[in-house]
Amino acid sequence: MTYATEDLEIQLLLEALFHRYHYDFRHYARASIKRRLLQARDQMGFASLSALQEQVLHDPSMLPRLLGYLTVQVSEMFRDPLYYRALREQVLPHLRTYPSLKVWIAGCSAGEELYSLAILFKEEGLYDRTLFYATDINPDALTAAEAGVYPLDQIRKYTENHQKSGGRSSLSDYYTAGYGRAVFDGSLRSRAVFSDHSLVTDEVFSEMHLISCRNVMIYFDRPLQDRAVGLFRDSLARNGFLGLGSKESLRFSAHAGAFSEFVRDEKIYRRRDR
Repeated sequence: MTYATEDLEIQLLLEALFHRYHYDFRHYARASIKRRLLQARDQMGFASLSALQEQVLHDPSMLPRLLGYLTVQVSEMFRDPLYYRALREQVLPHLRTYPSLKVWIAGCSAGEELYSLAILFKEEGLYDRTLFYATDINPDALTAAEAGVYPLDQIRKYTENHQKSGGRSSLSDYYTAGYGRAVFDGSLRSRAVFSDHSLVTDEVFSEMHLISCRNVMIYFDRPLQDRAVGLFRDSLARNGFLGLGSKESLRFSAHAGAFSEFVRDEKIYRRRDR
C-alpha cells in the first residue's frame, strides 16, 4: 500500500468519525493521529484502515475501543510536582480571596489530575468552596475518573510526587489499598462534575478561576490550538489562571495577548484584566 493511499484512508476515517459520531479528530497533529490509527488497525486485527472504518461505522460498540487509541490516557498524580508547588505557593494565595471557586480540568483522562488538585485544595483549605469540572471526550476515561481506582504499584510514584509538590499530609490519608488497587476516597469527588466536553467542537460552559489543560494541546494542529486557547480565554474570570503542560506554550497563539506569564518555568499564565 502506498503512503498516499494510507493517508487517504486516514482522512476518510476521520471524516467518518466526525459525521457518524461527532468526534472530530481532523485537526489533531497528523503524525500523532496516524501513529495511533495504525496501532489501532494492527492491534485490533484489521488488514487495512478501510476495514477498520467499515466496522466502526456499522458497529457502534467498536467506537470506545478506537477512542482508547485516539485519546491520550497516560498520566500520574501530581505529575511534574513543581507545577503543583507553584499552584500551591503562588496561585492559591490569589484564589483564596474569592468566596467561591471553579476549576476546570480539561482533558482529565482517568482522573489523576483531578484527584491531585482536590487533595491540594483540601490541604490548603479551599476544597469546600470549590467546584471542579473534569471533562474529556472519552466516555471510558470519564468512567475511570469517576471511579478513582488506580494500580497499587503506581502509588509509590504518586506519593513521591505529592511530597515534592509540598504536600501537607500523607497521600495514604486519601485512599484505601487492597487487591492490588488503590481506591481514592469519595470525598475527593464530592465537589466534582464529570462531563463530556470537546475542545474541538464545544463552547464555553461556565466562568472559571483556574483551568488546567496539560499535555493535551501538543496533539493539536495550530488552528485547533488557537481555538482551544480562545476557549480558555473566554472561560476565565478576570485575572484567572491557565496551566499548560511542560512542552506547551502560548507564545505562538493568536490569543497570546490575552495572557501574561505568571510562573514562566511551570507554564502558568494569567488572564489579563479585561
